[in-house]
Amino acid sequence: MNWQPWLILLHVTAGFTFALAHGVSAFTTLKLRSERDPARVSALLDLSKYSLPISDIALLVLLASGIAAGFVGSYWGELWIWASIGVLVFLFIFMSVRGVQHHDAIRHALGTVGFYDKKGAPVPEPDPAALASALDSPRGLELAAVGGIGLLILLWLMVVKPF
Repeated sequence: MNWQPWLILLHVTAGFTFALAHGVSAFTTLKLRSERDPARVSALLDLSKYSLPISDIALLVLLASGIAAGFVGSYWGELWIWASIGVLVFLFIFMSVRGVQHHDAIRHALGTVGFYDKKGAPVPEPDPAALASALDSPRGLELAAVGGIGLLILLWLMVVKPF
């Protein structure tokens, strides 16, 4: 049996699932810039956080199916697959650090715990000035630009296979 089409189908399905689930966080981050009501900001952050487990599982399936398809298709000698992995790793690290820092700054300004806060850490006091500053930050636009460009590069590498 030829597993290649099935692995590619799984890979593409995981990619779409990741894009759909992670798109919640991406658009939430952009919407936060225009929100000032702490209850709405908190609800948007909760929605973003809720979508992350789905996008994380989809990312793992995406990675596993891509690696398996690389073996079945004998792509490991081609540069495009290595470049794709490099772009994916860069995006994962960049988004994990910059995105979580941004959302945690907003959570702290709301007076709630952040994603990376240790269990039992003191809950910060709400800080309206810090909240306004965090919401006005261009970080959301930076994340959308880097993520969007990265996605286009990944699609280009996998579809065109330029090298």
